[in-house]
Amino acid sequence: QVQLVESGGGSVQAGGSLRLSCAASGFTTSSYCMGWFRQAPGKEREGVARILSDTTSTYADSVKGRFTISKDNAKNNLYLQMNSLKPEDTAMYFCAAVPYGGTWCGARRDTDFPYWGQGTQVTVSS
Repeated sequence: QVQLVESGGGSVQAGGSLRLSCAASGFTTSSYCMGWFRQAPGKEREGVARILSDTTSTYADSVKGRFTISKDNAKNNLYLQMNSLKPEDTAMYFCAAVPYGGTWCGARRDTDFPYWGQGTQVTVSS
């Protein structure tokens, strides 16, 4: 049974940092494309970052240079290091996974991901 459990959210001031974690079980992360998505109240869900391996990660333009996605396949965990946080980063953050299947991870839309966590809230105050 596939399960994804996020943690690490919280409230920080603008300019601060948070590190989100996603513990995966029921599958091997090394063969899965994984991603972080976020959804703010009243807004559509958006992709933040996706990764298959450390050399094949992609980012939304809004977070490039500030966020870093990584995967620890030995621990079956996914991470998102978020630095220089801005109030507009406030959202519920979700991790998601999809079997690699040969498709470039960066091209995967959120609807391509069948497995999702319950989310962790990130709130950035100005």
